[in-house]
Amino acid sequence: MKDYKYTINGNKYEVAIGDIVDNIADVTVNGEVFKVEMEKEPEPEKKKVVVKPVAQPAAPVNTNNPRANMSNALKSPLPGIITEIKVNVGDDVKAGDTVVVLEAMKMANNLEAEKGGKVTSILVQEGESVMEDTPLVVIE
Repeated sequence: MKDYKYTINGNKYEVAIGDIVDNIADVTVNGEVFKVEMEKEPEPEKKKVVVKPVAQPAAPVNTNNPRANMSNALKSPLPGIITEIKVNVGDDVKAGDTVVVLEAMKMANNLEAEKGGKVTSILVQEGESVMEDTPLVVIE
């Protein structure tokens, strides 16, 4: 049992707190006994584990074309992850058409064809990490 003495607004109180069973405390204030229901302590918040599926990269598309002219390749302007390839080998593109979407610094960057022509080789796949100046798509 714990005993306390309080003075509140000039009034003196002698408080004794007895056993606590199932959040009910026996409390005596100036000789009068009370059953006091205590608030339950909040349970610590359980962190939810979020499992995100790992994107499986698609099968490589024409990545090892020995005849690909790398001088005509659209290159990555900065390091990032390829999130979408918007063309296929054989597609005709015009200058300014979006060819690849690159996520870098949590922003999606549309990479556009610098010139018109035919897509002859795709050198990357969706989900792949690339560095700056990595050749992505060859347009001839």
